[in-house]
Amino acid sequence: MNVVDLSRWQFGITTVYHFILVPLTIGLAPLIAVMQTIWHRTGNEQWLRATKFFGKIFLINFALGVATGIVQEFQFGMNWSEYSRFVADVFGAPLALEGLMAFFLESTFIGLWMFGWGRLPKRIHLACIWMVAIGVNVSAYFIIVANSWMQHPVGVEWDAERDRPMMNNFIAVITNNTTLVAFPHVILGALLTASTVVAVIGLWWMARNSFRAAKIEEAAETGDESVIPETSSPSQVGASPEQLRHDNQTLWRPVAILALWVVMGSGLGLFITGDMQAQLMFKQQPMKMAAAESLCESETGAPFSVLSIGRQNNCDNIEHVIAIPNMLSFLADHRFDTEVKGVNELQKQYQDALGMPGHNFAPNLFVTYWSFRAMITWALGSVVVAAGGLWFLRRKRSDVPRWFGRLALWMLPTPFLANASGWIFTEMGRQPWVVVPNWADPDGMPLKVHMLVQDGVSNNTAPMVWTTLIGFALLYGALGVVWFYLERRYVIEGPADKDSAAVVAKDDDADDSPELSFAY
Repeated sequence: MNVVDLSRWQFGITTVYHFILVPLTIGLAPLIAVMQTIWHRTGNEQWLRATKFFGKIFLINFALGVATGIVQEFQFGMNWSEYSRFVADVFGAPLALEGLMAFFLESTFIGLWMFGWGRLPKRIHLACIWMVAIGVNVSAYFIIVANSWMQHPVGVEWDAERDRPMMNNFIAVITNNTTLVAFPHVILGALLTASTVVAVIGLWWMARNSFRAAKIEEAAETGDESVIPETSSPSQVGASPEQLRHDNQTLWRPVAILALWVVMGSGLGLFITGDMQAQLMFKQQPMKMAAAESLCESETGAPFSVLSIGRQNNCDNIEHVIAIPNMLSFLADHRFDTEVKGVNELQKQYQDALGMPGHNFAPNLFVTYWSFRAMITWALGSVVVAAGGLWFLRRKRSDVPRWFGRLALWMLPTPFLANASGWIFTEMGRQPWVVVPNWADPDGMPLKVHMLVQDGVSNNTAPMVWTTLIGFALLYGALGVVWFYLERRYVIEGPADKDSAAVVAKDDDADDSPELSFAY
């Protein structure tokens, strides 16, 4: 592989590693804020236990997310310096706002929230977690602003002296219609991820408590205590069947119900915003639309391909086996008779417009086609959790079968994979561009505002990029193991008991409290 291929692999690998953590951070912060708000309003200590428990999971995820995200910033200068030079006048503002306004906001208030238990007044402490929730979403917005400009450049003029675009309308950049559609889709994807995690943990704990309670009752009847499973959770040690079922009814069931309804709501929202993105993509990036369906020739009333076979990166060897008639045209603009341009026609159109005959402007059809379907398929895992969870918890029930608790646990990775697949589709479908020409508005935007991927890399050697690629992959792999170990350990350990949780929640006077202390 040459330097361009290696640089793309390095940025892709580190980004996907990092984005495993991002949706959980974005989605879990508001869920924890809601849990703490319910405790603040009702005084129900079970919601305090839930806040502390999921707060621990959030903090671990946040810390590793920051560590992996730092590498992204350095890569812009180290591996993609020509790209950074080209977009500098545009990216400077949103990335500065993301760092100064959003990240500082969330990191400052997460410190106050983390160390402020028992030292800050309850209302101020509650406000801190809401500020964190706002901060992570504002941070996401400015990152989406930057990414959306790469997908659909607006608000700039061409600076002939410096041979690069210069921003002349900041409002146009931050209100790019691509941003306004992509941002809610990303946030809803994060909420789907976080709510699935919360729901799965709640369902798994209810199944665990129900099974243990049944075994304790069996041991009482038979006198054989060997049937009682071992446990490392303080909340289960010495607990009676009544206590375990009480925990299910008063702690895990309300938390799971909250999360399951968020799963349903965010799933519906993703369906709506995904449809809006498809219509926008049809206008702004028609090549991505065609590649997502391996549609090589233009068609009126184009079908949606459910399954195609063949050498899918070659238009001459693709056979569509299962297709829904006219559905792709409907997705494009809600009309069944719309013409959707195919890869071959768009190739010729782009070559003529840019004066680059013979150049290949199509993305990797295989990756684009299957990453789009993977995104949809993986998202169905959350649907399974939501449908099954709401069924088993209907009519105030809290006993969850052990098999469904295990099934829910197997569904846990699916929203993470759906998010990763969606971003792979978004970025790979944009190829070979790192900044896509604004085909949708050729009169209001200079067509020269674009950059091919091979023009954006730094002047590094292949061995240098190989070294950093391997190093980052190993480092991120090690961090991934640490992340998984810590999250697994504290999920299995479970929440603190009521008395332990309440110790760090009381409103003591500052003089009587210990100096700043980590509450976990």
